[in-house]
Amino acid sequence: MTAAPVQPAPVPTTPVPVRGSALRRSASAAAAGLGHAAVPVLIALTLGAVVLAATGNDPLAIYARLLEEAFGTPSRWDATLAAATPLLFTAVAAAFAYRAGVFTVGVEGSFLIGGLTAAVIGAHMGSVPAPLAALLPLAGALVAGVLVAAVPAVLRAVWSVDEVVTTLMFNFIAAGLAAWSVQAFFQERGQANSATAYVTENAELAALAPPGQVNWGLVLGLALLAAYALFMRRTALGFEFRAVGAAPRFAVAQGLRTRTVVLVALLGAGLIGGLGGGAHALGIVHRYTGGFSASFGFTGIAIALIARFSPVGIALGALLFGALSAAGATVQLFIDLPVQLIDILQGTVMVFAVAQFAVPRFLRRRREPTGAAA
Repeated sequence: MTAAPVQPAPVPTTPVPVRGSALRRSASAAAAGLGHAAVPVLIALTLGAVVLAATGNDPLAIYARLLEEAFGTPSRWDATLAAATPLLFTAVAAAFAYRAGVFTVGVEGSFLIGGLTAAVIGAHMGSVPAPLAALLPLAGALVAGVLVAAVPAVLRAVWSVDEVVTTLMFNFIAAGLAAWSVQAFFQERGQANSATAYVTENAELAALAPPGQVNWGLVLGLALLAAYALFMRRTALGFEFRAVGAAPRFAVAQGLRTRTVVLVALLGAGLIGGLGGGAHALGIVHRYTGGFSASFGFTGIAIALIARFSPVGIALGALLFGALSAAGATVQLFIDLPVQLIDILQGTVMVFAVAQFAVPRFLRRRREPTGAAA
């Protein structure tokens, strides 16, 4: 009797995921993120147009002029990128903490003390070789930024003290300490305002395209942005950051290192903010003076929220706010533009960026069943 032929095993019909589909999902997520980011910007432009029209101005003409003054020529691109550089640091600092669900507002304080430290060290680098003369002030700025964030970090990680309050208060402490230190110890003779001595030439961050203002600080900021992206996506601690930020109760239940995550998040934000202040001191201002920061730390918060912590979104947000700053400073030379318009646009973007981020989280919490919080 002839044996029945063996039938081949059925071939699975379920398609195997390929790299292309993953790339398409990433592209879709990026497009959705950019769509969310565009909402507060469009609202701000609309309200700005209403204000301009109510004051007898042509909104389209003024917006076209702003665009030209931000990107119209290589020199305007240089001004925009220079204005965006400190915002790149502060936005990465804010996003680094916020990914862990830690809502610090203390980047401004770290930026100020980091800038002062770099300026003071950089003024005494005359006999130090050029690469080291810039690295030492930047290292000092790193340490200073971490020290500003250390007390709020410990209070939050160990005793669960609200970091919004402590970091906000430390901004005032840092600003007062910086102003007092300059006047008491580091005031440059012959200066009418509170200012340190200029950093030595070999300590400056060199311009990328002299005589423009864009310098190696921009390269450092972009490298930091890439490191942030890799940390969040490719490291175990980065995974814990995202897990704690997305579902803190679940993270605790799963035994994740929530206290370590909170501590690293706040100290890391301070470190990045301090480095940004150091780069600003060595690359743009070349010393520390009154008005050293144009609220860069607070603007960085808005950028991080607009971008929803996306590296690409952070880069675009920093470019947007840098363009508004650079164009607003020069466009009044050509048209009768109210100086407050730029503040209105930036403030409106900030308000709706925060609202767009916070309101859905609030509604989700309201919809949670009562027993879920137990």
